[in-house]
Amino acid sequence: MEPAQPRADRRFPRWVYGAGSEPDARFSLANERTFLAWARTGLALLAGGVALEALDLPVERGLRLAAAVLLIAVGTLAPAVAWWGWSRTERAMRRSDPLPAPVGFGLLVVGVGVAGVLVLLGLLRA
Repeated sequence: MEPAQPRADRRFPRWVYGAGSEPDARFSLANERTFLAWARTGLALLAGGVALEALDLPVERGLRLAAAVLLIAVGTLAPAVAWWGWSRTERAMRRSDPLPAPVGFGLLVVGVGVAGVLVLLGLLRA
């Protein structure tokens, strides 16, 4: 006897789980791990932004604050980007569609890059 499959109308979000058929669990779990990695990245960015401003570092104050705010903003957006990417990928797998392009890489790269440049400039000007 096969185990019962969860009903799509009882799973959240319905617009994801109500589409298509259940994919191989390994792919869904890999998608979930990617989601969790983005969430951890967001947490690390938040912690970095708070630490940058909370610690008395030899970085020019205005640039330090700008970098901290940028890291906190990107860290705050990361879980939303993770949710969006997870849901798009899960829905595509369920519908046997091609996987969508990754989302959020640009936000992460530009945000961390600009914050790094601000800290570097702040160190040179201090």
